[in-house]
Amino acid sequence: MSCCGECLSGIFGKSHALRPDSSPQKAPVVSNYTEAMKLERPKLGSWEATPASFDWASPIPRRRPSTLTENSAGPVDFDMVIDVDSPKPGEKKEPRLQTIDTDIPSNRVGQTGRGRSRFEAEMLLPSPGKFPPLTADEREEAIRTLLPTATFQMLAKVPKNLLTATNESAKQLRRQMMKGSTVVFVTAGLPGKKFTFEIAAALGVKPVILEHPDSWSRSLVDEGLAAKFIPVDMTQDSEAIFKEALQHIKELGEDGVTGPADGIATFVELSVPLAARLAEALGLPGLRPAAVDAARNKHATRSCLKLAGLPTPRNFLITEESKLQEAAQVVGFPAVLKPVSGAASLGVKKVTNPMEMGRCYKEIVDELSTLIVSSGALVQGSPENKGQNAKQSGVDLTVLMEQFLDGPEVDVDVVMSEGEHRYACVSDNGPTLEPYFNETWACCPSLLPKDKQVAMRDLAVDCIKALGFTSGVFHVECKYTSHGPHLIEVNARMGGGQVHECNRLTWGVCLVEETLNCALGIPSRPVVPREPVSGTAYCYVNAGKSGTVTDMSKLEDLLKRENVVWAKPLTKVGAKAVGPADGLPTWLCDLFVRGKTAKDALDYLQAIEKENPVVVAA
Repeated sequence: MSCCGECLSGIFGKSHALRPDSSPQKAPVVSNYTEAMKLERPKLGSWEATPASFDWASPIPRRRPSTLTENSAGPVDFDMVIDVDSPKPGEKKEPRLQTIDTDIPSNRVGQTGRGRSRFEAEMLLPSPGKFPPLTADEREEAIRTLLPTATFQMLAKVPKNLLTATNESAKQLRRQMMKGSTVVFVTAGLPGKKFTFEIAAALGVKPVILEHPDSWSRSLVDEGLAAKFIPVDMTQDSEAIFKEALQHIKELGEDGVTGPADGIATFVELSVPLAARLAEALGLPGLRPAAVDAARNKHATRSCLKLAGLPTPRNFLITEESKLQEAAQVVGFPAVLKPVSGAASLGVKKVTNPMEMGRCYKEIVDELSTLIVSSGALVQGSPENKGQNAKQSGVDLTVLMEQFLDGPEVDVDVVMSEGEHRYACVSDNGPTLEPYFNETWACCPSLLPKDKQVAMRDLAVDCIKALGFTSGVFHVECKYTSHGPHLIEVNARMGGGQVHECNRLTWGVCLVEETLNCALGIPSRPVVPREPVSGTAYCYVNAGKSGTVTDMSKLEDLLKRENVVWAKPLTKVGAKAVGPADGLPTWLCDLFVRGKTAKDALDYLQAIEKENPVVVAA
């Protein structure tokens, strides 16, 4: 398949006249790349990354041996466990468990000691979160006390045209501006995100990790991949965590290990609001908190789009059961019911008639209202599990009814800098498993006609702007419906799962590096080839039926095949699996392949999936 050049045309366009990412006040002191590459930031902090074997022609963690033993294999991305089907009194039925990809380490789950923290519960279910915005006086105070970072001082010495070019020399110059900077990572996410720290260390960044004391990422200091690990008690409420984290960041540089903070970054969805508010309070580059809140609230997102004149599906906010009939009249059928809060796929259901709507609405509200916060964990309420009612803890029980969007789903990974998009990769998603909207497959570049790809790209960028963002890395989900392109949601961070590898293998773009550029205020201009490097395809294999996992040995054999990038287990032998007939389907494994074109890669992926790599017996 030929390259969709127009989909990335913004990369090669003229730069915006404004420069919100950095604001040098003095005339540049260098005039060419040779002089600029000699610039170095002040030696702030003694820490340097230990590994010296990274190959930046391939900015990805080295493939690790597969470990498919019963003790080591297990859920990778699904750590929050909510009992959504408890046995009735006197019934000996094992409860079915729903899992939510919240990108928080699995050691937070109750069965390993400590339950989900209050902070995580607040960021998962309340909308848009519990961080108080800075007042106008507080914002002005932050600006008055701000000293130019070392990054800004270096940027002031370089002509803008050298920094914003889309060539290899400019790319190396931007890396030179980044080298030696101190970047605070707000929480570490799952162990699978270790590659983000490997890439940061390889770029010469001094990563500082803010996390709970028991986080797996603490070991990264000993491995030479992080300069510091700052323990923060994540069982506190959001405001207490914000204040403690802010104080820790202000003290950076005092021990001589790092310099003062040059930037704040996160690759974890639930930590995006905290990172945005920390950057605002410190006067550092970052996402606008109000824009983050709007992106994480489904109804607020629709309001922003409508105000900007962008396509908006018919929708109605159902605050109580008496509003159901009015909602049905406004939206019509088929429709989708979803909690207005940021609760991942929990409670998202398709409805086709008023009777089904009433039943599903009750199921969603009952499901959310019976959750409780107990010892910092979000659990299903029961006589044994007593705690504060979820509604009293800030869980928003409002339900959004929205017009069902038909047609193919696409993802658009966008890099924004200086108010304009500099990269926009369009990839396809296969049809979801209804009524739960579980993903089936994805491929890149998109197989849609070029005009539809351009329309999806333009919509994604326009939605990001409508929410108030001017810079950052975004994962935008859209659909091309029978009445044109529509937004599903904007995620204000690099996409998880396979997204980083997809962009790297397809277009040679490292979204971790671009995230760091945005966090530091360095102009972002990804260098993109005119043709895709390769086609890619990936999927989470859904359980086709409920039962018990009996065999996973085929995954080892798959790793030996050409063009199989990975075949990761997401369960283990003996584990229970749920099929679509009984609830939200279990994801059994994660497959990722490449091919000469996206169509070649997708055909290869689907052929492998038909081999039934993880066996489930009824």
